[in-house]
Amino acid sequence: MDNSFSKILLSAGMLSLSALNAFSWGQKGHDTVCFIAENHLTSATKNAVENLLGGKSIVYYSNWLDNASHTPEYAYSKTWHYKNIDDGVPFEKAPLLESGDIVRAIPEQVKILQDPNKSDQDKSLALRMVIHLVGDIHQPMHMGHASDRGGNSWSVKFFNAPSNIHSVWDTKLLEAGHKWSYTEWQQQIDRATEAEHAAIIAYGSAEKWGKECHQVATRVYKDTEQDSNLSYDYIAKWTPVVEQQLLKGGLRLADLLNSIFDPNYRGSNKIAENDK
Repeated sequence: MDNSFSKILLSAGMLSLSALNAFSWGQKGHDTVCFIAENHLTSATKNAVENLLGGKSIVYYSNWLDNASHTPEYAYSKTWHYKNIDDGVPFEKAPLLESGDIVRAIPEQVKILQDPNKSDQDKSLALRMVIHLVGDIHQPMHMGHASDRGGNSWSVKFFNAPSNIHSVWDTKLLEAGHKWSYTEWQQQIDRATEAEHAAIIAYGSAEKWGKECHQVATRVYKDTEQDSNLSYDYIAKWTPVVEQQLLKGGLRLADLLNSIFDPNYRGSNKIAENDK
C-alpha cells in the first residue's frame, strides 16, 4: 500500500476516533444509567415507553443518539450532548451556541413528550434523545471547557498510554474502577436509601443538573494536570464520583419518565416547568 494513502487512512481513522470521543459516557455508562432507570419505572411508564420504542427497552436505545448525531438526518443534534464552559466563566453566563446545548435540549424534548398533539413518531424520537442526554448531562466532561473541546484536547496519560481527560472520563475510568457489566453496575450502585433517593430526584431540572455537573468538572480539571500520568490513585479518588454520577443520572431519568407517563406517579420532577 502506498505510504501517502496509508497516512490518509490513518488520519481519517484518528479523526473518526476523535469525533467518537467527543460524546458521552461510553456505551456501558449509558447502559448503566438506563438500566438503573428501568428498575425504577412504574408499570404504566414502562408500558408507555416500550410502546413508543417499538417494544424495546430504554437500555436498547441508550446509545442511539451518539451514532445518530453523526448522520446527516440528525446532525443538528451534535451540540446537544454538552454545554462547554471555560474556566472562570460562571455557569449562567456561558455563551449560548446557536445550534443548542444539552441544558436547553432536554426540556425541549420533554415538552414534545408532554404534548398531546405530537405524533408517536415525534415522541419516539424525543424519548430516544432524552434517555441519552440525561446520561450525558451527568458526565463531568460534558460540562468541560470550550477551549479544550470538553477535555478532548486536554492531554494526559493513562497508565503511560497517551489519552485525554474526556476519554478517561468516558470509558477508561469507568472500566478501571470496576470490570462489571452494566447489570452488575446497577446491582452494586443502585442502593440509595429512601432519603438519599428523594434528595437526588428533588434536584429536578436540567439547569440544576448541568450546574451541579459543572461543579464536578471544575474539581476534575483542578485535580488533573495536563500531560500528567493518571493511574491507581486517580482511579481510587474518582471512581466513587463516577458511581455517584451514574446513579444520579439513572434515578433522575426514571423520575422524569414517570412524571411524564404515569399520571398516578408522585415524584418530584417538574423539569419542563422549572426550565421554562
